[in-house]
Amino acid sequence: MAFNDLDLGERLDIAREGTAYFAQRLAVLSDADFDGPSLLAGWARRKLIAHVGYNAAALCRILDWAATGIETPMYESMEQRAREIDEGATLSPGSLRNLFTHTAAQLDEKWRILPDPAWTAQVRTAQGRMVPASETAWMRSREVWIHAVDLGNGGRFEDIPEVVLDSLLDDIVGVWRRKGEGAGLALEVDERRLVVVQEDAPPTDTVVGPLASVVRWASGRGAIGLSAGSDLEPPRWL
Repeated sequence: MAFNDLDLGERLDIAREGTAYFAQRLAVLSDADFDGPSLLAGWARRKLIAHVGYNAAALCRILDWAATGIETPMYESMEQRAREIDEGATLSPGSLRNLFTHTAAQLDEKWRILPDPAWTAQVRTAQGRMVPASETAWMRSREVWIHAVDLGNGGRFEDIPEVVLDSLLDDIVGVWRRKGEGAGLALEVDERRLVVVQEDAPPTDTVVGPLASVVRWASGRGAIGLSAGSDLEPPRWL
């Protein structure tokens, strides 16, 4: 079952669980740890934390759009988004903790009070896709679960719910297909699922392993726990 096949309440609960998981990993970081590297190349933890905090604020804006019908984009521009994150990364550790807590609570409140008809209202993502407001549950779930691992202090893909991992794999492969990348690549998950990335290109390379390991590899977070394909580099996802 895919994430968006779940009832809306279940999807929101998974997003909230992911937020709590990120909060747990954040809580065990010392203030000095904020200056250490995350698992995202070139990103210190403080920049990653700012990014996750401002992501919640951006989702609040498109939920306001859904509720009022007045267009309020996630970001004024991609340049403004990058500048906001860079400036946020200069905040003190205490301020960054407050940013995450405050914006996460604000997003949860927006979800709680959004009128039922507004969940189907069309809003625009930062990538320009028009999606129903209910898609914010997936957008936030993806953000908090993956970036909790990216903090690099004990978060694991194995802790991510299976329905999120399955949908992440669909997301990643979908992006590769739209970009025309990954020809000749197949992904085999626990001998229960075989995904051929470009169906018009016979597989020449196969990545094999448990779901969490295959998703970790496909998302560009390293080849840990694979039984085949560890020497391969995945196409770029985001």
